[in-house]
Amino acid sequence: MTSFAPDSIVLNRKLPLWYQVSQSLRASILGRSPQDPLRLPTEEQLAGHYGVSVLTMRQALKELEDEGLITRHRRRGTFIEPHARRGSPVRLLGSVDAIVAQQSGMTTELLDHGSAPVPGELAEFFPDVREVSTYHRLRSDEKTGEPTNHARNYVRPELAARIDLDDLVRWPMTKVLRDAVGADISRITDTVEARLADPETSKLLQVPLLSPILHYTGVTYNAEGRPLDVAVIHYRGDRFSFTVTLDAT
Repeated sequence: MTSFAPDSIVLNRKLPLWYQVSQSLRASILGRSPQDPLRLPTEEQLAGHYGVSVLTMRQALKELEDEGLITRHRRRGTFIEPHARRGSPVRLLGSVDAIVAQQSGMTTELLDHGSAPVPGELAEFFPDVREVSTYHRLRSDEKTGEPTNHARNYVRPELAARIDLDDLVRWPMTKVLRDAVGADISRITDTVEARLADPETSKLLQVPLLSPILHYTGVTYNAEGRPLDVAVIHYRGDRFSFTVTLDAT
């Protein structure tokens, strides 16, 4: 039987290895194509793929098993749950692969795209350009079709020229910029605050007007500290929570 082939990552030694591996494998699972095999490689094969110990790999797999994304059968192997739902909590430890994982696993519709003047509230991030490329997407739960969030990305025009719109339906913007465009992503800063749903958000997310939502702003920087992309996302308040763990080392 052919096994599912997960993506590769470069591990950050300042973050727990099991967490990075679990999040990378999670993103691969949630972003897989329907025709991909459901059987995972063995623990030993996965450990070799990620360059970690079998013990670390076992801990990463337990995380995914607890979430319901995989099932493990003695003597038969480990299998992806084809109808597993993405869990609601969003947990961020600071790695780009963690961000990609949390954005994966939903049905995505590209509502519109184009060029627009830099919004006043984002001017500090794009001081050297007059216009940015914009992308507006709606994400829904794969199983229920329930809308969960809508996102606007504001991207530097020289990067946007290399973006394939089909990729934006398949992958999060972070993955598109890093893996398809080849952007050098150094860090992402996240800001989350509570707001009330405006008419547009109320309609798109199918929630009452002025009901609580989570307003997220994520800024993606390259190694020189230049912002490449600003994401503004509105999450349904009844579907998401954010937990941030800080590494003291």
